[in-house]
Formats: sequence, structure tokens, C-alpha cells
Amino acid sequence: MAKLKTKFACTDCGTESPKWLGKCPGCGAWNTMVEEKETVVKTQGQGSSLIQTKEKPLSIIHIDSGQEPRIETALQELNRVLGGGVVPGSLILVGGDPGIGKSTLLLQTSHALAVKGLTVLYISGEESVKQTRLRADRLGALTDTLYVLCETNMEQINEAIESVQPDFLVIDSIQTVYEPSVSSAPGSVSQVRECTAHFMRVAKVRGIATVLVGHVTKEGAIAGPRLLEHMVDCVLYFEGERHHSYRLLRAVKNRFGSTNEIGIFEMGEAGLREVSNPSELFLSERPLGVSGSTVVASMEGTRPVLVELQALVATTNFPSPRRMSTGIDHNRLSLIIAVLEKRMGMFLQTQDAYLNVAGGVKLDEPAVDLAVAVCIASSFRDAPTRPFDVVFGEIGLTGEVRAVSRAEQRVKEAQKLGFKRIIMPEKSLKGWSPPTGIEIIGVETVAQALAAALG
Repeated sequence: MAKLKTKFACTDCGTESPKWLGKCPGCGAWNTMVEEKETVVKTQGQGSSLIQTKEKPLSIIHIDSGQEPRIETALQELNRVLGGGVVPGSLILVGGDPGIGKSTLLLQTSHALAVKGLTVLYISGEESVKQTRLRADRLGALTDTLYVLCETNMEQINEAIESVQPDFLVIDSIQTVYEPSVSSAPGSVSQVRECTAHFMRVAKVRGIATVLVGHVTKEGAIAGPRLLEHMVDCVLYFEGERHHSYRLLRAVKNRFGSTNEIGIFEMGEAGLREVSNPSELFLSERPLGVSGSTVVASMEGTRPVLVELQALVATTNFPSPRRMSTGIDHNRLSLIIAVLEKRMGMFLQTQDAYLNVAGGVKLDEPAVDLAVAVCIASSFRDAPTRPFDVVFGEIGLTGEVRAVSRAEQRVKEAQKLGFKRIIMPEKSLKGWSPPTGIEIIGVETVAQALAAALG
């Protein structure tokens, strides 16, 4: 007979406990344990039977190592992030803030694949088919082989997959789908885990490329158990500021490509538009001849991106000065300010320091350190930098400038956009020849960089 069992599961990491706990023993989060009920059916010989599989173990040298065939979409930025296109049978998880454009991106992708002759099934659990049609009219995504269904019951979804036999499947979103045999509510840890496992089996057995849309928490992480991100093949985050039209698609996990790639889009009335030259877009409104403004060459995956950094240093009357940054780690800003105070003799203890990355981009590589230091020094001394300078390099605690990777690609991107001078680490000049027509200044310390940029 079926027995009703009560347990408590963490909504962040999925840790289960037979009783309620204020603090999750798995991830340490507070007030995340929720009650769930499951039905346990005792069967004869349970635990002694093994799962029967038809496949037999193979020697690794006898396994075909051919490349996985990829399906290229019409969105080259999406192909870049995925590693060259969609892999058949892959399971992809897309997360992002509400209203950021996840459904728009996937509907445009579905239309692009349907135009190429593939059968696409778009299942929405949050919008009706009429609402989806209205968005498709606005985006111009109308194709005979693009099927739309509004359903959240897993059994009905299975029937739709059987009847349509799609090549590409979209589930929007995984938190709204529920399995009738699981007694917990949709969006709970048990439901999300069970439904994701089912779609993973569908993708692998039938060879259907499946995309799951995931909700995010207030902190920006994908809601549900951490197991969700481990089960899928690729995890994509759709990022962007509400007050900016730019959107960034970033891969944080990809079994079929690099995890450092980003795709840049611009949201418009007709949907998302690809940005082929993001450097020119981010520098289009850059002021010239103003102190506290510097251009940095940052690497996002295999793509060099030129972005403007803006700093403002102002006197404060409070005993503890403020350190605020947007787009760069706050701790990194404090470290660079400490280096300027100790090694350069700048008295910043009575100064508030504000740093902003123009365009809403997030930079997390150490090569932006030198540009941050030049920005802060420029604002502190009220001395503008040259308008056609590009600065990049990593700063050590002793004030030295360390080498960074892919310096040649950064220099070529700056030259392509018309910049005249590059201030970069001296050690990054080894192993390649700088192009003609652009001045390269190699520096070994922060003092040399400031003298070259502000002298």
C-alpha cells in the first residue's frame, strides 16, 4: 500500500531533512526548508533489482570520436555562446531576470530553426497560445513548422511530443511544469528535479535539442535545487540592466564549448538585434577631454571588447570614505585604491571613490586593474587622459604591472577602432610583433603607467 511521507527540502540546494530546520545543513541558507509530501510505494524485492540496460560497456578506444553535428541558428551571437550551434540531444537551461527577454530570444531562435526546415515545439506554461501569437506577430516569427502549446501537465506534454516529433523543444518554464505522480506543488524541489530528469531522458533518447527556461532568485541565481544546473549540458544567463537596451547572454556551463563566451544583443521594438561590434557601441557616447574616463581592452571569451571606465573621486566629511563600483568587483576596487595610497602616495583616505563601467557591462578579469588605477588617479588629480589611449594590465600588491593573456588581440581591436596609443604590461610584448601605425608603451610599474597616461 502507498504510504504518505513528509519531508523538508531546501529550495536553494535541494538538501532533504526529515524535520524542519531553520538553517539548511547543505548550503547554510536560512528559512529555505519547505515541507513536501511524497508517496512511497513498497514493492516486492525493492532494492535487490537492478536497472536493465541494453547497452554494454565499450572500450574507450573503440568509441567513435566524431564531432557532434550542430544546428546553426540565424543568431550568430547565440551560436558563439553555444560553441558553434545547437547540439542535437542536448539539454540547455536559460535563466534571467523577469522581463529581460528570455521568451523573446527563444521565440526568435525557434522561428530561425523552423525556417531552416526543422520541426519546433514551443510549450509555454505562463502564456496562452494567443499571447504567444501576439509576440510572434511583433517579432515576425510565423512559420508552419513552429508549433505552440500552452500546457503544464507532464503527461499532456509527452503526448504532444509524441504527435509532433519535434527536432527542437522549448519549455517555458520548468518551474510551471508538474508531474501528476508527484504530490508536491509545481516549482517545488521534487517537481523541478523530476521534470528536469524526464526532459533529460527525452533529449538523450530521442535526440531532441531541449531548452528549459528557469526562474531566478533575488540574488540572480537560478531558482530550485543546485542539482538542476548539474543535470543539464549547458547553462546560459541572460543579463542586462532594465534602463539599458543591451542584453548579454553568458555561458557559465557548456559541455560542448567554452564557458567564457558572451553574446551581445540590443532590445528593440522588433525583438532582439545582434550587436556585431560591441566595442563601437559601448564607446559611442564617450566624452572626450574629461578627467576620470579611460578605455580598457577586456577579453570576453575569445572576443576583445573595448569598454569605457568612469571614476569620480570627491572629498568627504565622514570619517569612513565610500567605495562604490558598478560592473567591477567592489573588493578589487578597494585593493587598487590601497595600492595607489601605499605605492603612489595618493592620500585617498578622505576621498569617496565611485567607479562605473559604461553600458552596464560586468568585467571580471584582472586585466582591467591598470585602467581602474588610471581612472582613479585621473579623477583625483583632475587630469584628463588622452582621448585615443587604451589601457590594460594586471596590478600586483607591490605596485608592479603583470602580463595578461591575448595582448595581441586587444591591440588589434583597439587599432581597428582608431586608437593611437596602447599602455600595457612590458612582459606582454614578448612573442609577437606589434602592428604598425599604433604606439605601444610597455610599463612595469603603476608609476610608469600613470606617468605615461597623465604626464
